[in-house]
Amino acid sequence: MMVYVWLGVLVAAVIVEFCTTQMVSVWFAIGALASFFVALAGVEQIWIQIVVFVIVSAIAVIVTRPLVKKMVNGKAEPTNADMVIGKTGIVTEAIDNLAPSGQVRVAGAVWTARSQDDSVIGENEKVIVKEISGVKLLVIKEN
Repeated sequence: MMVYVWLGVLVAAVIVEFCTTQMVSVWFAIGALASFFVALAGVEQIWIQIVVFVIVSAIAVIVTRPLVKKMVNGKAEPTNADMVIGKTGIVTEAIDNLAPSGQVRVAGAVWTARSQDDSVIGENEKVIVKEISGVKLLVIKEN
């Protein structure tokens, strides 16, 4: 009987894993597989099967979680837009966060811009791109 229970837990964990984008149940599927084999081998004590499930699932988490986390969260790849961070640009439309208005030409492209420190920056002033927020550059006035 417990062979079918563990097979059901295994199938359910695999289905949950395929239905999600994060690794959430693969470890339980491994634990259920181990308990399935224990039950199949004739060990009838349910508590032993549950202990095997818990221990194997925990070991699977401990062994694979850091690797999976590294693969999933890996380094973000820089985009072409990131290339403008740190570059100097020229204000083509006065930057006023309260208006809201502002445009900057950087590396041959015109971007919507906002002042990082909420200061008003006039047209034709030089600015340095500090970061990108959505599709807007956050800039500071060049000294």
